[in-house]
Amino acid sequence: MTLTTHEPLTVTLGSSGITAEDVLAVARHDAKVTVSQEALDTVAKVRAHIDGLAHSETPAYGISTGFGALANRHIPNDLRTQLQKSLIRSHAAGMGPAVEREVIRAIMFLRAKTLASGRTGVRPAVLETFVKLLNAGITPVVKEFGSLGCSGDLAPLSHCALVLMGEGEATGPDGELYGVEGRPAVAELLAQHGIEPVVLAEKEGLALVNGTEGMLGMLLMAIADLRNLMTTADITAALSVEALLGTDQVFLPELHAALRPHPGQAASADNMLKVLSNSPIVASHKEGDSRVQDAYSLRCAPQVAGAVRDTVTHAELVATRELAAAIDNPVVLPDGRVSSNGNFHGAPVAYVLDFLAIAVADLSSIAERRTDRMLDPARSHGLPAFLADDPGVDSGLMIAQYTQAGLVSDNKRLAVPASVDSIPSSAMQEDHVSMGWHAARKLRKAVENLRRVLAVELVTSARALDIRTKLSDGELTPGPAGAAVLEVLRAVVAGPGTDRFLSPELEAADRLVGSGAVREAAESAVGILA
Repeated sequence: MTLTTHEPLTVTLGSSGITAEDVLAVARHDAKVTVSQEALDTVAKVRAHIDGLAHSETPAYGISTGFGALANRHIPNDLRTQLQKSLIRSHAAGMGPAVEREVIRAIMFLRAKTLASGRTGVRPAVLETFVKLLNAGITPVVKEFGSLGCSGDLAPLSHCALVLMGEGEATGPDGELYGVEGRPAVAELLAQHGIEPVVLAEKEGLALVNGTEGMLGMLLMAIADLRNLMTTADITAALSVEALLGTDQVFLPELHAALRPHPGQAASADNMLKVLSNSPIVASHKEGDSRVQDAYSLRCAPQVAGAVRDTVTHAELVATRELAAAIDNPVVLPDGRVSSNGNFHGAPVAYVLDFLAIAVADLSSIAERRTDRMLDPARSHGLPAFLADDPGVDSGLMIAQYTQAGLVSDNKRLAVPASVDSIPSSAMQEDHVSMGWHAARKLRKAVENLRRVLAVELVTSARALDIRTKLSDGELTPGPAGAAVLEVLRAVVAGPGTDRFLSPELEAADRLVGSGAVREAAESAVGILA
């Protein structure tokens, strides 16, 4: 697999080898996908073996038999095409709101990766048509509910496979919807792009739906988002420490890796120390300050944020292993055996999805505590109540903290693990399932909430720093990193003043945090952050 990083992005699928960056390029940046000749040759060779088994008098699971609880029935040749159609149509049983386009593109690309491995037994035409859908910008409509994470993400993948057959519902590259009442059929959308619908042969229905692509795609995107947000969380935490006249001495390197060798903790402490470097505000109270210790939400920020970093690193390890997998049931082994297995079970992915949701909830919680501290005159060391222009007449950022608290509360609810649940299905054949899809869906919401929580902390700490500067007649200013971040923020969010319509400013800060601009601004002032 190779990734061309210049525009337009292109990803080439081989029989093995794919990275998280490849998935993000296709899912979020509409990278074009090609399939190597080596992969097509491998797929064709394995398919010839499947064709031989299909015409054998000996039943082979998933090739000449039914599926799941109906696996004991031998299917005659003249009904096998109907069997494949029936499988996909019946399994495309999702309900609820449509899943985001980037998630569906990740699902499709990851499944194409598995098809290209040669372990599934599909014809080359199936793989090539799947790739054509991606390159044409055709996006199947996948519904929120339907997957139990075992056997893989059956319903979401079936909705994708249905479009491959020219059926179901899909949107075109212009966002127009096809396949619903009153709109043209999906087959017409495919025809507009010169794509022939696939008539599935033996084994191909199962090969299209037996995988963990849905939960894995969402895990990869959550990890990418958290990499940006973790560094941003270190920055906003440092700005809050600065605004609250906290000390930077607790972030010295000799207090972290040397004494407690968690790499994430050391990285976060180093980030915070850099952001606070050369700060006139920090320097102003190094002498004559009677406080012995800062509150935990300030002093322990690297310990919490660092634990989140290490959790993400563990999740990356699991995701990398899953990216290297070729998941199907039955699977075609290199020696030609077609073997039933349980590799479609989503437990490994589901666990880390849930683990990340716990970490995200805690990171959002500690950020909210710092925000609340800046708004309370009893704890903010000289700042006006709620950072209001005229407390009592103005409410300042009082309700911004309410919004933040609501987001944190939501994240605590979303931290309840999905993977500890299991609802038996398929007449008790699938009697233990992972619920990994649900773990992934709630993690996406939690990450979104975290981004907004950090945006509120950013707006709050920035206003507090501006007020510090004003109260000191311009003598106490933030350090270079803080000044750079404030400059970027002030381009979209005004500084302190009388009360005004606050929601658009918080939304603008949210977009700024999500874009990575906060991290980039700090790095421009103090160098690369972890």
